[in-house]
Amino acid sequence: MSRLRLAHVAIGNLRDVSLEVADGEIVCLSGASGSGKSRLLRAVADIEPHEGDVFIGQDEQSSMPGHVWRRRVMLVPADSQWWFDEVGAHFPSEARETVPECLGLGLDVMNWPVSRLSSGERQRLALWRALAMAPEALLLDEPTANLDDAMTRAMEDWLLEETRKRSLAVLWVAHDHSQIGRVAARHYRIHRSLLEPANGSD
Repeated sequence: MSRLRLAHVAIGNLRDVSLEVADGEIVCLSGASGSGKSRLLRAVADIEPHEGDVFIGQDEQSSMPGHVWRRRVMLVPADSQWWFDEVGAHFPSEARETVPECLGLGLDVMNWPVSRLSSGERQRLALWRALAMAPEALLLDEPTANLDDAMTRAMEDWLLEETRKRSLAVLWVAHDHSQIGRVAARHYRIHRSLLEPANGSD
């Protein structure tokens, strides 16, 4: 069953993007800088106006308010946003009582000021924050870009496990072809104005 479906989506220079992502599947997107990868994710998240239709299950994006859609189809941007001074204020109460070991952070991080976090810590916590909201689909924009190799592998393994366990549909923007080979069930690239199956090179 396809959890997330794009039908003839167009935004910016991108045209006629049609794609289905099944429960528990990770589909990676790549392409040159400025090709529209992030804008496509923002269209799927209902943050930028676009043409075409997007569905989560049988429900159409246009059938519900944007904030309701974004709880079900959760975007984790490359530069995560934080609104409150304290880390824990961004998490549901139950998620403040546990921090996945693979994040490399103790439970006391929930009491830290956001200003104390490094870019890598923000990135890891943004992933946990998204999962803690129990979405049906995740849109990940280079989620390991600020991490070293060891932490990147740890985050990949964790996200693969959570994707399967939660039956999430995941669209993952990535540049590293080694990473794509490790995490993706399928890989598409943006070439000119079209999304097409990748053949191993951009």
